[in-house]
Amino acid sequence: MRFGYSETCLDHDTGERHPENPDRLRAIREGLKRKHGVEYVEADPASRAAIDAVHDADYVDEVVEFCESGGGNWDPDTVASGGTWAAARAAAGQAQWAAEEALADAGDPGRRTPFALGRPPGHHAVEDDAMGFCFVNNAAVAAQSVVDDGAAERVAIFDWDVHHGNGTQDIFYDRGDVLYSSIHEEGLYPGTGDPEETGEGDGAGATLNVPLPAGAGDADFLLAIDDLIAPVTRRFDADLVIVSAGFDAHRHDPISRMRVSTEGYALMTERMRTLAGEVDAGLAFVLEGGYGLDTLSEGVAMVHETFDGRPPIEPDKDPEDRSVPVVEDLRERFDLG
Repeated sequence: MRFGYSETCLDHDTGERHPENPDRLRAIREGLKRKHGVEYVEADPASRAAIDAVHDADYVDEVVEFCESGGGNWDPDTVASGGTWAAARAAAGQAQWAAEEALADAGDPGRRTPFALGRPPGHHAVEDDAMGFCFVNNAAVAAQSVVDDGAAERVAIFDWDVHHGNGTQDIFYDRGDVLYSSIHEEGLYPGTGDPEETGEGDGAGATLNVPLPAGAGDADFLLAIDDLIAPVTRRFDADLVIVSAGFDAHRHDPISRMRVSTEGYALMTERMRTLAGEVDAGLAFVLEGGYGLDTLSEGVAMVHETFDGRPPIEPDKDPEDRSVPVVEDLRERFDLG
């Protein structure tokens, strides 16, 4: 794989005890040292215009001024420093690079598939506010950029982070040219992502939320992908698929109660690679959460190994009984038979 990476993203200083800290990227880099075929690319940072295309300009001004003044706690969870704005621009620029490179290889997601390793993460950042460790919505910037440039007419964003990407959903909620789908832990922060949230106006039916119960694991996530995410994405007929790739649904992540294994991320990766090939779409990955350093680095490395030719192993466990009706109800809601 090709990984978008910039040392600038290490300058986003959240303090020693914050779970979203520079060691996350250091751990990923260390885990990839022993892997074959790893390529790093430093993309240009996102322009102010690209960020303003999905965020309110007054809000962006406030973030810039906050960082220039030294930062601090934006809210109890979301911390900025003097280097945060430059890091946020770098992370968004990497996401743009990943989207553009994916479109160049549309329909053939292989060993050159791009993965943007930026921080701060982005999927909780709404149009006019930062939250959940996020300041700029990287996946949204990437999707909007390729639409504005005419490189893509329709973009599908699939979010497998354990937390619902409320920011990405909100930005595109009334849009019919961006499909947002999410598998997340039911009831977890930020408390959004109910099945009833399916979009409005031109975006009616272009939001798909699959809240799974705590304890769901590989088989549950694969059920949701096979029976919901894949058929809805096929019907949407996207030019580009962006995976908002958080690794905090891992069974050993410190801030969730899900049971996805490292092998589970290989299986989900293979499903998305197959899906992108079926719909002749580009495929890009954008880093979101993941707060156990070992599980985060192993998860990213597993995505890479899958594209490098390692065949994933199917789970030998059935989905949890509580997950099945969630998927069945959503299949009926989205008229999937």
